[in-house]
Amino acid sequence: MALESSIFHLLLFSILLPSGALLTLHTLQAHSESIRPARILQENNSSRASNSSSNSSYVPAMFIFGDSSADCGTGIINRWLQERADHLPYGRDFDTHRPTGRFCNGRIPVDYLAQRLGLPFVPPWLPRFRGMQDVLHGMNYASAGAGILSFNALDRGNMISFMQQVGLFTETFQQIQTRRGARDAIDMISKSLFYISIGSNDFIHYLLQNSSGVQSRYWPWEFNQLLVRNIRNELRSFYDTHARRMVVMGVAPLGCAPYYLSHYRSWNGGCVEAINNMIFEFNTAMRFMVYELGQELPDANITFCDAFEGFMDIVKNYQSYGFQTVTDACCGFGKYGGWFMCRADITCRNASNHIWWDRFHPTDRVNAILADNVWSGMHSKMCYPVYLQEMVS
Repeated sequence: MALESSIFHLLLFSILLPSGALLTLHTLQAHSESIRPARILQENNSSRASNSSSNSSYVPAMFIFGDSSADCGTGIINRWLQERADHLPYGRDFDTHRPTGRFCNGRIPVDYLAQRLGLPFVPPWLPRFRGMQDVLHGMNYASAGAGILSFNALDRGNMISFMQQVGLFTETFQQIQTRRGARDAIDMISKSLFYISIGSNDFIHYLLQNSSGVQSRYWPWEFNQLLVRNIRNELRSFYDTHARRMVVMGVAPLGCAPYYLSHYRSWNGGCVEAINNMIFEFNTAMRFMVYELGQELPDANITFCDAFEGFMDIVKNYQSYGFQTVTDACCGFGKYGGWFMCRADITCRNASNHIWWDRFHPTDRVNAILADNVWSGMHSKMCYPVYLQEMVS
């Protein structure tokens, strides 16, 4: 725990580059010039007007935090990230048919949820674009490669960790207060939706690959509890900045991902149970924590949506959902398409037949189903105690 604490303080509002130079978040603007953040933001905004179904919305804004499951372009600022989504075929089935930084062939769940809420696509956090106009309908701080534990950034380049994303939102909230006044800012935040989807990278890069000696420091249940405690602390931080409506996503069944089917040499495409069992235990602990916290905090409306449950229902009943390929990535190479990340020359023709887009991320169709479940449990129950539709109605 001493190591965890010291690294948390080391990385507060800072990023450690591979060269060893320390780069603060406030100076990221200069480093984003060469990777065309303006184009990425333009691609994200090009369908914003048409995405909103009416002039009214359920919430004034949506603030998004997490990893590549929710990243819509923030990860583009990371020039050292090995696995990127700023090139085709990523985005080929998106509204603009161009890459936007989403790790998918099309939309991710937050895009579908924004549509349900009557909001335009929520723009990514980029250093050059943090004016009031960009936060009118919220901001997406999610960063590919990020984890719950802040020292994740030490091993994985300069992605924005969960703790840093919370810090960036606090900065945004202060800007809103300055521009609109404290009363209006608090009213806006308390009525907005906070969406958190993070945790996969903590399993991928620490426990499952034994990075930083985590396995020698924590038993699996201890590691899960460490993750849950850290998320709980950040949810309290959101609450302290007047957030009241929160959707907390669980981790999907990584043991079914093409990477692990290949890595563990699954001979029949069966999921890796050792991995899934640990994630199942984590999600169970998360569900209990979210329920307790919701009871503890006055006026808080927090729900936990178990992506594991929703995803496994698709895997087990794939034919009834209209999928043909369960184990192989649409875009990938080698056994199950799990050897390395997606390239244009190794992509299937019709991604809608596949559950997996690349070796870690689902297709647009899966994301749409999961979003339907978060909204109303349309296909299977995965949210506790309430669905998003109930929360905002």
